[in-house]
Amino acid sequence: MKAASGLVLALTIGIACRLAGIPLPAPPALIGALLVLAMTLGYVVTDRFAAHREAKSKPLCGGPSGQADEVRS
Repeated sequence: MKAASGLVLALTIGIACRLAGIPLPAPPALIGALLVLAMTLGYVVTDRFAAHREAKSKPLCGGPSGQADEVRS
């Protein structure tokens, strides 16, 4: 789902830039494109294979009121 929405967003930005006549916000050289590809693959691989840990400090995080669970009465 993430990949599909990313592709749709990229195509939308490309079409909008083409219709508006502004330069694409992308690197013009092959090395720049490869850098973007490497960063994207690094993000995806890390997201998929990184060890996900339990959120141990979740009770200390503020909710809609901004107060932590331990402080609320």
